[in-house]
Amino acid sequence: MDYYDDNQNPPPTNPVKKKRRFVPVLFGIIIGVVIVFVALRSNLLPTSWTEQAEQTDHFSSGNGTLENDSGNNYVNVDVSTQITDVVEKVSPAVVGVSNIQRQGNFWEQQAQESEAGTGSGVIYKKEGGNAYVITNHHVVEGADELEIVLSDETHLKAELLGSDLFSDLAVLRMKDDKVDGVIEMGSSGNVKVGEPAIAIGNPLGMRFSGSVTQGVISGKQRTIPQDFNQDGRADWQAEVLQTDAAINPGNSGGALINIEGQLIGINSMKINQTAVEGIGFAIPIDTARPIINELAEKGKVTRPYLGVEIYSLDEVPQTEWKNTLNLPKEVKGGVYIWSVEPVSPADQAGLKRLDVITQLDGKEVLNMIDLRKILYHEKKIGDKVDIVYYRDGKKQSTTIKLGEQR
Repeated sequence: MDYYDDNQNPPPTNPVKKKRRFVPVLFGIIIGVVIVFVALRSNLLPTSWTEQAEQTDHFSSGNGTLENDSGNNYVNVDVSTQITDVVEKVSPAVVGVSNIQRQGNFWEQQAQESEAGTGSGVIYKKEGGNAYVITNHHVVEGADELEIVLSDETHLKAELLGSDLFSDLAVLRMKDDKVDGVIEMGSSGNVKVGEPAIAIGNPLGMRFSGSVTQGVISGKQRTIPQDFNQDGRADWQAEVLQTDAAINPGNSGGALINIEGQLIGINSMKINQTAVEGIGFAIPIDTARPIINELAEKGKVTRPYLGVEIYSLDEVPQTEWKNTLNLPKEVKGGVYIWSVEPVSPADQAGLKRLDVITQLDGKEVLNMIDLRKILYHEKKIGDKVDIVYYRDGKKQSTTIKLGEQR
């Protein structure tokens, strides 16, 4: 039996409780609708705006009909990369160099000319109606005539302005009326190990002219001993950049460029051993630039001369620093003297075998690179230089008057 109040009205219900039951139900319905909508949309629409754009490419722009309904996917590939653009820009400045020599003997009336070898070169400037080419000394050595082969196979006679054995550099000159490309000079001083490097040249002769190889800078400030007279003893220490870009015979004198197409080195040599692969060397352009200028202006390079055969101390095991050279702990580097030429400036200053030079005119010398930078870039023939060195562990000093290297 129901009970009513005095006015015969039913007991009032609680409106708040009803509202609380209604809100969760409504919220659940909304969530369900959203989930269904998202599921349907993921099945019907592309997963990204990129895919949507690719799909619309299959349709005509106006009538909405399918132009290709085979279901094939179309991929547009742009093969024009920064490297191909750089190579296209630089290649006209890289040339072939033919070394032509006359052959004959006493009994022949006329000598015959033949191509003794080929290499590569780089056009680095045009001036006064002429174009100037950098190449290697060993490419032009012994030539009676020199011929330049441009990238379009045009052949031009060239004149040798100067050549230097020690740097392995030479400068040629030719008429510029057929020359289109001149390379942009870069800097080898700010290159980083691991950055891309591109070599352009003519490996194995003109048959493979304009060949391009790509790699990285594998090392900086490498010193490579060179024996010019084949007596088994090094006559010079070449400062080079190391790269794993393939450098083969005929690449000598060609361009080593960075990713911006700037010249950073002149390809020069590689390690030619069966067990070795991917070790090539180039003359750093910062080292080459003053030599190139001097060869173009004077025809030769004159250098200050000490009269010693020297090597970097870091080539000697640390145990020998103490046991043989008796160097104190504060010595962190230097160059040691292997031999002294009689009557040379070093001999007259009293330097001897196994002396370790650590300073030139107050500037620290840690290796061959330091010594050459000071000696060849800052000093002149006839200058007097104060040298600090160690002999049997004792610090000493002397003064040398620099001679002229011959």
